[in-house]
Amino acid sequence: MLKWTLLGVAILFEVFATMCMKFSDGFTRLLPALGVVVGYGISFYLDAQVVRMGLSIPVVYAVWSGGGIALVALVNRWLTGEGLAWPTVVGLVVISFGVALVSFTTSAEIA
Repeated sequence: MLKWTLLGVAILFEVFATMCMKFSDGFTRLLPALGVVVGYGISFYLDAQVVRMGLSIPVVYAVWSGGGIALVALVNRWLTGEGLAWPTVVGLVVISFGVALVSFTTSAEIA
């Protein structure tokens, strides 16, 4: 349970860092730029701890990146008011199915 909690926290830091990137205005604003570095640093550290705890790298990366993509889309909509087009929503659903597929089939080998 701890490894999944840490992975969730890693996703939150990744989303924080990504949103800071938007607000850093091309790394010309110091605090948001520092948020990018710190947020990604903590996120990668937590990802490494989750892998060390035994989750496989494909599962960690699929959940981390897929969860991050979905949350960034939602947080961006909330913070900036940018809309989500239907193709974007469909893409997020497809990503979710892909993450689930990777997560449930990682131990299976290609014959």
